[in-house]
Amino acid sequence: MDLFEHQAKELFAEHGVPVPAGKIATTPEEARAIATGFAAAGTSRVVVKAQVKAGGRGKAGGVKVADSPEETEERARQILGMDIKGHTVHKVLVEEASAIAQEYYFSFLLDRANRTFLAICSAEGGMEIEEVAAANPDAVAQVPVSALTGVNRDKARGIVTAAGLPEAAKEGAARLVERLWAVFVSEDATLVEVNPLILTARGQVKALDGKVTLDGNAGFRRPGHAALEDEASADPLEARAREKNLNYVKLDGSVGVIGNGAGLVMSTLDVVAYAGEEFGGQKPANFLDIGGGASAEVMANGMEIVLGDPAVKSVFINVFGGITSGDAVANGIVQAVKLLGERGETVDRPIVVRLDGNNAEEGRRILDEAAIPVIEQVETMDEAARRAAELASAGV
Repeated sequence: MDLFEHQAKELFAEHGVPVPAGKIATTPEEARAIATGFAAAGTSRVVVKAQVKAGGRGKAGGVKVADSPEETEERARQILGMDIKGHTVHKVLVEEASAIAQEYYFSFLLDRANRTFLAICSAEGGMEIEEVAAANPDAVAQVPVSALTGVNRDKARGIVTAAGLPEAAKEGAARLVERLWAVFVSEDATLVEVNPLILTARGQVKALDGKVTLDGNAGFRRPGHAALEDEASADPLEARAREKNLNYVKLDGSVGVIGNGAGLVMSTLDVVAYAGEEFGGQKPANFLDIGGGASAEVMANGMEIVLGDPAVKSVFINVFGGITSGDAVANGIVQAVKLLGERGETVDRPIVVRLDGNNAEEGRRILDEAAIPVIEQVETMDEAARRAAELASAGV
């Protein structure tokens, strides 16, 4: 789960990470009231920042400085409702402006390739770290972090020293890095990023921005994370899938994909995308893993979600029978079509089924005898993907 900037900073503050004071506004009038409070406390200059889960807000005009409550209201009016990379701005963060002396970059992330954690730090902040790495690789320090030993103050000092941060910022940055590690571990995060990390004119080191991704698999032991969900902007199909305990992710293609096992589904997405190049660039419309138990109800729920996407022009069901045998899968598909009909859901888009593995021959026989008009079987995964892409192209 990705967090908004203000949510990330709230977590930072809970763990002692210095951040600028700020509050959320959903209307221009609320923004003015917040700025009035800052002015009364002696801070007249504020920054109005769009709260969307996308980068490049500043370049898009979603970050503006204001020098009075009246100007803050106008800036908020300009930003609220903006579209930034497909995200509509529904709220802004109004925070005190910082006197920036220097900008740096820092992040902790999960390094899957090396099965460890990684700290990335650079004395060049305020821009995309990929750009910095491409232009000047030596300016980016990448320091592995052991899950067993973690990050104490000495380790943090080593990280910021490797990145070449100046003496004036080293101790404050090391203290902040140590606390960011506490955020990373205590909140079960897979990413904690600060860009920029700043040295102020008064010699303080602060997190001027914040990006946090939380591990959804750890939700059972972090019940408080549920309150951080952005239900207002959640995709309705993904929300419905979660209610049905389905592992579903909406994509932007036209071929609905249903499979059993995350690895198989990921492979199916690749094969569909490759096959789709022949038919006008057809792509997968979703990721949907129904798991090992392809019961009629689970299959019906999966098909209901996939067919609920108007962009889907065909469906590819790719199942390899294992613990659940092919005949059980086939019966599940047949009963799913029946269940959807009883729910008032007309199954009228073509469905390509590739069934292999345990008792697949019996499963294919069951589907043949069912003679469901919209279902056709294809023997291999590649051929089935090609057929699904072809049907999607014809249905556009």
